[in-house]
Amino acid sequence: MARKKSGGRREPKFEGKASLDGLRLNRSDRVGDNSDFEDEEDEPPVRARREKPEPRERKASKSRSSRASKVPFRKRFGRIAYWGVVLGLWAMIAAVGGVIWVGAHLPSISSLEIPKRPPTIQIVGTDGSVIATRGEMPGANVSLKDLPPYLPNAFIAIEDRRFYSHFGIDPIGIVRAAIANVLHRGVSQGGSTLTQQLAKNLFLTQERTLQRKLQEAELALWLERKYSKKTILELYLNRVYFGSGAYGVEAAAQKYFGKPAKDVTLYEAAMLAGLVKSPSRLAPNRNPEGAEKRADVVLAAMVDAKLITPAKQKAALAHPSFAIKPTGAGTINYVADWIGEVLDDLIGQVDQNIVVETTIDPKLQSVAEASIIDELAAKSVKYNVSQGALVAMTPDGAVRAMVGGRNYAESQFNRAVTARRQPGSAFKPFVYLTALEAGLTPDTVRQDAPIDVKGWKPENYSHQYFGPVTLTQALAMSLNTVAVRLGLEVGPQNVVRTAHRLGIASKLEPNATIALGTSEVSPTELVGAYATFANNGIAVSPHVITRIKAADTGKVLYVRPLDPASQVIDPRYVAMMNGMMHETLVIGTAKKADIPGWYAAGKTGTSQDFRDAWFVGYTAHLVTGVWLGNDDSSPTKKATGGGLPVEVWTRFMRAAHQGVPVANLPVPQSGNPVSDFFQSFSHGGSAPTQHLGPAPTDQATYAREPSYGAGRYSQPAYPPRNGNARPQPAQTSGRPEADAGLSGGGWLMDRLFGGR
Repeated sequence: MARKKSGGRREPKFEGKASLDGLRLNRSDRVGDNSDFEDEEDEPPVRARREKPEPRERKASKSRSSRASKVPFRKRFGRIAYWGVVLGLWAMIAAVGGVIWVGAHLPSISSLEIPKRPPTIQIVGTDGSVIATRGEMPGANVSLKDLPPYLPNAFIAIEDRRFYSHFGIDPIGIVRAAIANVLHRGVSQGGSTLTQQLAKNLFLTQERTLQRKLQEAELALWLERKYSKKTILELYLNRVYFGSGAYGVEAAAQKYFGKPAKDVTLYEAAMLAGLVKSPSRLAPNRNPEGAEKRADVVLAAMVDAKLITPAKQKAALAHPSFAIKPTGAGTINYVADWIGEVLDDLIGQVDQNIVVETTIDPKLQSVAEASIIDELAAKSVKYNVSQGALVAMTPDGAVRAMVGGRNYAESQFNRAVTARRQPGSAFKPFVYLTALEAGLTPDTVRQDAPIDVKGWKPENYSHQYFGPVTLTQALAMSLNTVAVRLGLEVGPQNVVRTAHRLGIASKLEPNATIALGTSEVSPTELVGAYATFANNGIAVSPHVITRIKAADTGKVLYVRPLDPASQVIDPRYVAMMNGMMHETLVIGTAKKADIPGWYAAGKTGTSQDFRDAWFVGYTAHLVTGVWLGNDDSSPTKKATGGGLPVEVWTRFMRAAHQGVPVANLPVPQSGNPVSDFFQSFSHGGSAPTQHLGPAPTDQATYAREPSYGAGRYSQPAYPPRNGNARPQPAQTSGRPEADAGLSGGGWLMDRLFGGR
């Protein structure tokens, strides 16, 4: 019992602050799992902690970092791996969904085929040469084996060096391009392979969108799976765009160097390969310096890729190539456009490559182009004339040359076919023909005097009048009052019918002003109407196409039928009109028009306020009309039909008649003894026969004067006797001389008694 009492419970005694100094907690005193604290040191004494209390925020921060540091590395890696797998799965799902979505917007891969090229239209001239091409202008397909090895290698070096090793998409190239673009802070390189470029050219548009790039990648994979590398490269070379409308290396070589692709030099091959980057900007016919710099880059890339040696690079740089200008480039495109507008009417929809044989003479086309461009370059500012057109055709309507404007690149509007302008006095032959058909003759006299038509008072240019004149004199000198009187005499409606019968298709207003050419016509229809006079009165239909055939098979698709011989003018009146209009070149408003050795006829025309200047003239070989003016119908600085148009006409016609055997126009038969006597003097001392050849010597005593349409008038005037250039005032007698005309008392007296 005593022992138990001695072993009884004892309560601790805390006698002072110092008695707690040795008190510490060990691991066994902690509640819960103590495994996380195995390596930790004992906590500092309570007293020590109390002596240095820490802020509450710092305590919390230390507590969190302490807990984080206590998480095992293995668990943290597991969590990262888990979420990485989850995100990867979602990325794969998104990628598959994107592929499905892009594929849904493509044609079925199983049904995809290499599309056929759009049809090519080759336009050839009378000599068989190609003068223009329409469509996408691709050349013939060429095989790799027919090309020099350096030509395809140039494309591989600059566009896709790993072409033979990738599977349609080049990941290395994509990464390289991405890095370069980031470093340059823009798009400086592309990662597309040749296969991707081919896919884009064959099936897709040129838009720069993510959808198009994804579609391009899918199609590139399909192409690589379906075709061999050789076929893909061959397709690429035959389909890629090289600028200036040329698709494929064959078309590009012909376009820029005038030779087939198999004959291009190493430097030319490098230039072609360099074009792919920017065809419009680097085309050698537009930017030769840029094209050459790019070719130098391509040659360096070929050396770097070990596709050529440095020695070959040096040799190529020593002999650079220069672009050539194709024959007939420029204005021939007006003809090509005109042909394109009528093809559907002749053969229906063009669904195959075709060759269009035309009536165009390439040499005459070049002369016509130079005649218009040079004349405007020299005098357009002086006369405020900005545009011109020229149409030349044979008497049966075959168009030999056509210029629809000054510069096709600046304006594709074909003024020769589409534009309609007032012909002014160039319309008067239809008035005089109507008068002849009504019973008048070239010797018929009419009064040149003031006239008032319900308040409209047409006048001659000089405000002077010459009294009684013959119809020949009145037409040659373009007297407005006589033309108006004749128009009213025969009836404006009959004048309109005559013009339509000869081929004028435009709407004509049958009123008194029609005699002065106030209704608008196109140059082509006016020249076609004049051609009837050169064609002995047989109707003429202007045309340019003779035959169309399939390029691949040679099958003839169209042949122009012969025009029916429709006599629309009695040959007697044709001869009279030819004789009368010949006087325009002798004593009248077109005295500058001269073709040595040829009998020519024609008529000038100038519309109101000098807006349009015309001359249409012809021989038995060719009928040519020239128009000059401004597209906005603004007045020129007194440009007249007898000025610039006659100069253009003469330059062209002289070149067109070189080496051509002289042919004759029908002229009046002798019938009136007095008229025969007069004509014997004007035509070398003998009466003219049915056809006249060389023109007589020009001994005209009238200065060349313009002819004007409504509101503008001609001004006949005598040249000075002393040889000065300044014209003298008209004689007070008011009677015009006509020493090469058909009649006139003053002319006879001068001839017989020592006049000029």
